[in-house]
Amino acid sequence: MQPETKFNSYTVEERPGEQVITLKGRFGDREDIKIEATMFDGYEHITVPGDDSSGADVRLHLSLLVDISKGEGGSELEFVCSAWPDCLDVEKVYILRRGHMPTRPFLGPNFRDLNPKVQEKFREYLDTRGVNDELAAFLHDYMLNKDRIELLRWMDSLKSFVEK
Repeated sequence: MQPETKFNSYTVEERPGEQVITLKGRFGDREDIKIEATMFDGYEHITVPGDDSSGADVRLHLSLLVDISKGEGGSELEFVCSAWPDCLDVEKVYILRRGHMPTRPFLGPNFRDLNPKVQEKFREYLDTRGVNDELAAFLHDYMLNKDRIELLRWMDSLKSFVEK
């Protein structure tokens, strides 16, 4: 199955052989949005009530960087997010000044430590731009397919090497 090249208003830039994809889009006339998503980089165990099996049910995790820039000023609003199969969690939000960042910049508190009303405003800000639970679900489906494609590519390269 060929990977998707679009999701809502975003263009998906596939990076064959890499564990990252990039989505690019615009919001209004002034905002450029870039989302970098890793392939699965973690998981959490799920306990199913009444399930006595020793099989481990897990929920896979993706990491996202969401950069929103306005014009040529060099500053971006950057969100560090966790994408689960059914939801998107924000971990951090800060201003990124390309080329003007101190060696160890203060990146603010953890998102969960912010006032709940401030958290809600940032979630609305992202949701308006299509960075939401629907995106998290899309990315999980996309990465499952990418994982299969990369595995086949890897096996082909091994086969090619061995047969030389």
